[in-house]
Amino acid sequence: MKTQRKTLIHRMADGLFAIRAWVLLFFVLMTAWLAFSAAHLRVDASFKKNIPLEHPYMKTYLKYQKDFGGADRILVAVESKHGDIFTPKFFSVLESVTKEMQSIPGIDPSHVSSIFTPDTRFIEVDEQGFSGGPVIDANFQPDEQGLKKVQSNILKAGIVGRLVANDFNAAMVTAQLLDKDPRTGKPVDYIQLAKELEQRIRQKYQDDDIAIHIIGFAKMIGDVSEGARGVVLFFAIAILVTALLVYWYSKSWLLTLLPLGTSVVAVVWELGLLTQFGFGIDPMSILVPFLVFAIGVSHGVQMINAMSREVSSGVAPLDAAKASFMRLLVPGGVALASDTLGFLTLLLIEIDIIRELAVTASIGVAVIVLTNLVLLPLLLSYVNLGEDYRKKVAKAQAWQDRLWKKLASFGEKKRASRTVLLALLLTIVGVYFAANLKIGDQHAGAPALRPDSVYNQDTKYITEHFSIGVDLISIIVATKKDACIDYRIMSAIDDFHWHMANVDGVQSVISLPEIAKKINAAFNEGYPEWYVLPRNQSLLAQATGRIPTSTGLLNAECSVIPVLVFTKDHKAETIGQVVEAVKAYRDSHPVKDVQFLLASAPVGVLAAQNEAVQAAQKPMLLWVYGVVVLLCLLSFRSVRGTVCVVVPLAVVSVLAQAIMSILHIGLTVATLPVIALGVGVGVDYGIYIFSRMVNFIREGMPIQEAYFRTLRVTGNAVVITGLTLAIGVSTWIFSALQFQADMGVLLTFMFLVNMIGAIVLLPALAALLYRKQH
Repeated sequence: MKTQRKTLIHRMADGLFAIRAWVLLFFVLMTAWLAFSAAHLRVDASFKKNIPLEHPYMKTYLKYQKDFGGADRILVAVESKHGDIFTPKFFSVLESVTKEMQSIPGIDPSHVSSIFTPDTRFIEVDEQGFSGGPVIDANFQPDEQGLKKVQSNILKAGIVGRLVANDFNAAMVTAQLLDKDPRTGKPVDYIQLAKELEQRIRQKYQDDDIAIHIIGFAKMIGDVSEGARGVVLFFAIAILVTALLVYWYSKSWLLTLLPLGTSVVAVVWELGLLTQFGFGIDPMSILVPFLVFAIGVSHGVQMINAMSREVSSGVAPLDAAKASFMRLLVPGGVALASDTLGFLTLLLIEIDIIRELAVTASIGVAVIVLTNLVLLPLLLSYVNLGEDYRKKVAKAQAWQDRLWKKLASFGEKKRASRTVLLALLLTIVGVYFAANLKIGDQHAGAPALRPDSVYNQDTKYITEHFSIGVDLISIIVATKKDACIDYRIMSAIDDFHWHMANVDGVQSVISLPEIAKKINAAFNEGYPEWYVLPRNQSLLAQATGRIPTSTGLLNAECSVIPVLVFTKDHKAETIGQVVEAVKAYRDSHPVKDVQFLLASAPVGVLAAQNEAVQAAQKPMLLWVYGVVVLLCLLSFRSVRGTVCVVVPLAVVSVLAQAIMSILHIGLTVATLPVIALGVGVGVDYGIYIFSRMVNFIREGMPIQEAYFRTLRVTGNAVVITGLTLAIGVSTWIFSALQFQADMGVLLTFMFLVNMIGAIVLLPALAALLYRKQH
């Protein structure tokens, strides 16, 4: 089989290099076409891409979204910097902001609310019975008398803490987004919407007296997109540092520029193919092309290493390039296939944004097979390095051999035993810390952004000054028609309300029965003993009939009655407590014709995301490692060899999860893919090392000698590969985006420690497993 495989590779090499000029022309034409295509790549951000649409919670969310709105809201808090809101200027600004919000494309004007909209009403009891109306009527004048009347109406309406701040220093404008822009019929452009909010709201109305605070998913995506622009700078820095590193290694600017150039070609192809396949690129996955570049350079370094070895031994450039192609086609192809299939395992996660990331990364890595295993050796075949280059390589080999001798000692049995024991101890410590890894966000505010970002500062202000907070989960109570006048059902919902209000992590609860009790008391001169649900159907109808559907507490038929639960934050622990409390209550308190359905609103979405991530974590890892194990078995035809490659990866995976736990980085939609990326890319080191080492072992060499010879051939390339990958992603740590910084920390750790594991632990395992070679 080995002879047949060699013959096939020889034939491929002979055929490819015989027509190398035509193949290079093909690459030039394809690159030009795909560069043109990449220029039309659009940024594609969508709220629904971020949610697991098949999750039961999200099916509930989508089913009732039309009646009650969804989690896709915008909140604008208008703050009076000097005193309370009851000034003519503040009311003028608040009215203008309300009207401006209604005119912004993508916002549903019928679902914009503030004290200036007619759906914000008050009810009072006077000598004539019940009376009421809008908080601000059509005849409002912002004079002293008019402002006092509005202040009284605000108190009667019970909107303090919701539409008016608890300290009366700010007022809120809330808005619901449309799924599609009515002008174009296309999905709402969140990035453009965020720009409109900045230009038409904050920049227009914020001054020395007025401050504007804006939050919501669309605004967060816009801020993430702005932060993602820094990727271009990081990309430039990474290219520069990588170029210097590769030059130091290759000792030739030409050998430096070629792998960098082919890696840039890979990125161009990837972006162009995304456009051709009808994909855009999400701000959350804008880092993938950056990662593809780093992976491309790392494989390019392997080719440069093989080429320099051949040339330094006196082989002509064409023959050296052909030999390098034949030597690396199988291990490089297996490594890249492992990367690609590893990324594709992310398709198991039923969240579109992660699936798009999987497709984007897989396309990019698959393209590297062509650009770095085919295009690069063809270009190298035209390079004449000369005698000076051979002398430089020979001189470097002398001091490198001393280093390889020291590293080869890890293949000696006694040192190998100590190394494996140390790895075992590290794994045990890692498992201890990894056990505390949390699912979901671990910090307040938008986790994608830095804590000191404008968005998170706006979130902090709204949370501190409004009782409702910004973290809401809506429990949908599905029941029968006219449930509002059925005491049994209303009482059951009221009991649920009381139960949830006493759950740890809940800030406040709003429900139809609670409002009905307030109205019933108002009918009876406000006496506290009347603060109950009336059992009489007529009185119950009287109490609930004055609550409009615009409050979001019931639908037109009163067959769906949401219970709004505001949580103290959206940390995973808090969400878990609330969700478990709902499940436990409905299981222990079944009521005929009443279903407590999870869940809608922003925290409901996060709950679904957290459960989807938790459900996908283990299957994803099993698939990633399953793919790696299968490819190693097919490549090496050795169980022992597969163990040598896979065990270091597993140790690093455990340590990476421990690092996440220690740094309080939760397992989220943004960080879960990092585990698959780290494993998929990290396996490259082991494959390149063991694919050479196994040949020496099978020739009967002792492990230590086999490893020394392997390092002489591929050690430089593995070290440079690890440093290239780590440097490429380490620049992300300084990003304005928190999720990008977290990914940078984790990937830098995994790339470096995977390299160390391959250099240190892999030969130690081989020394213990291949005892006959000692």
